Amino acid sequence: MNRVFLRFVAPVFLSIALAAALVYGVITWVFGEPIRENAEKQAAPQIFLLEQYIDKAPGDEWLQRLNKVREVSQVKLDLIPLRTALTQLNEKQKARLMDGEIVIDAPGRAFYRRVDLTGYRYVDSENDVLYAQDLPIDMWQFIRIELLRYVLVALVLLVPLAFWSRNHWREVQALAKVTERFGSGDLAARTNTPVASSVYPLSLQINEMAERIAKLLTSQRQLLHAVSHELRTPIARLEFAMEILQDSSDDRNVHRKIDAMRGDLFELNALVSELLNLAKMEQQHELRRDRFVAEEFAMACIQSLPPMREDLLLDTVIEPASLVLSGDQRLLARAAQNLLKNAIKYASMAIHFELRLSKEGFQIIVEDDGLGIPEAERDNIFEAFYRLDRSRDRNSGGFGLGLSIVKQIVEMHQGRVEVGTAKLGGARFCMCFPYAASDKSDSAGNGLTAAPN
Repeated sequence: MNRVFLRFVAPVFLSIALAAALVYGVITWVFGEPIRENAEKQAAPQIFLLEQYIDKAPGDEWLQRLNKVREVSQVKLDLIPLRTALTQLNEKQKARLMDGEIVIDAPGRAFYRRVDLTGYRYVDSENDVLYAQDLPIDMWQFIRIELLRYVLVALVLLVPLAFWSRNHWREVQALAKVTERFGSGDLAARTNTPVASSVYPLSLQINEMAERIAKLLTSQRQLLHAVSHELRTPIARLEFAMEILQDSSDDRNVHRKIDAMRGDLFELNALVSELLNLAKMEQQHELRRDRFVAEEFAMACIQSLPPMREDLLLDTVIEPASLVLSGDQRLLARAAQNLLKNAIKYASMAIHFELRLSKEGFQIIVEDDGLGIPEAERDNIFEAFYRLDRSRDRNSGGFGLGLSIVKQIVEMHQGRVEVGTAKLGGARFCMCFPYAASDKSDSAGNGLTAAPN
């Protein structure tokens, strides 16, 4: 919808209405009242009959001619006292009537005129007023014509405005699509607006902004990738040196310290691996679209987990049992494993792992019975390197990258991740994924969601 044009319609009609009122006021002030003049034109035959036939009669025959006209005319002609007529007129009309002029009452379809000013037509005639009613005056015809005139003027103004705003709106929509593509991760998206366009300066600013952002992100990723790679060499050297140091000494205290150092190196090596994985996913723009059985996917995710405590119960539910998933299987498994690892760290006794069908696609849900996540922290936990206060120790804290990777994988699949409180009492993570268009079209015949495999 052309919102620019719609925003112009009301101001244009309002401007035309104000201009019409101004024009009417100026014309009335300079040339007289247009409605009264139009009424005089419509009542011209009756005025002509009065002035050229009735008034032409000798003084003693004036009433006789008036009565003859009454018999044949559809206009009602009455004689009323001057005082009565004056009560029905405003000051300007009173002055004109006293001067012997015809006073038109357009809304009442009538006119007033004194019989004479000196009383020569009959006794006391100077105190009577001829009151003509039911004149063929159509005031609304004049108003309709004026309204039609101004509506036509407004339409003439709006037609070129509509063509201009249509092109302008298309150009604005094109800029919006480019910014949407850029915000979705397409860093090469740029505007291609003609120089003559009214939004050309804005498109230049958008391109310059996109260029700067793309350079900053690219340099950041390259730095992260290079640092992560460079760290592997000294880590490998330290591991090799500790192996030599451990073999060259039989002291248990030395061995215990070496084991602690080896744990630190293992943690550092894991951090480097996480950083590399994060950098790779940020550079990946295209996804593999696989179709795979949910039951096999869940088993593979669980088998790849580190050993769990013996008192920890992992409950797996797949609904329906024949559910088939769609997406990059490797990345989806990574996201599910990250959530399961978090649940293993913080769960007290139970973990719930569920894959189920939804209206738009499918969901992967992980719940635990741990302490849960405070509502104020739920928007922050997906930021890179963000950790809750209670999880900063080495045994359970991690690096703050796992959930950031989860969110990135979900968004790459055009999905969303929701955080809440589980029925078990702890944290609940729900990854919601839509099916691709090709999967939806194949679902009826190939059992994408619920048909037997």
